[in-house]
Amino acid sequence: MVKITGEYRGELHCVAVHGPSGAELKTDAPKDNMGRGEAFSPTDLLATSYATCVVTTMGIAAKKKGVELGQIRFEVTKEMSADAPRRVVRLAAQFWMPIAKSDPLAEWLETIAHNCPVHHSLHPSVETPVVFHWAE
Repeated sequence: MVKITGEYRGELHCVAVHGPSGAELKTDAPKDNMGRGEAFSPTDLLATSYATCVVTTMGIAAKKKGVELGQIRFEVTKEMSADAPRRVVRLAAQFWMPIAKSDPLAEWLETIAHNCPVHHSLHPSVETPVVFHWAE
């Protein structure tokens, strides 16, 4: 169990503190929803959680096989609903992999990527297309 504490500091800003490490994270409402966009919005954090969970889960799985994957670059694009209630409707992710598509681990890693805990925690209506860019 991990405890995260925080507070609302007014002007649509929050600060959250990660209990085990003491690391702080600040949020702001996005510009398109009355904020100044000065930090991650709560839904930006959802998108960030999704992408980092995918690469972390792949890294953990590879490490269990005695393989260090190296650097994986990612990009995630969050799309919000046009209608009410306001919600995330799509998280499109791309991952630049340090191995070739022909590598025996490639297909296995794709399966791992689609089974990270955040992915399984998202509402089924959230679209999650994934594109892998494999090394040459």
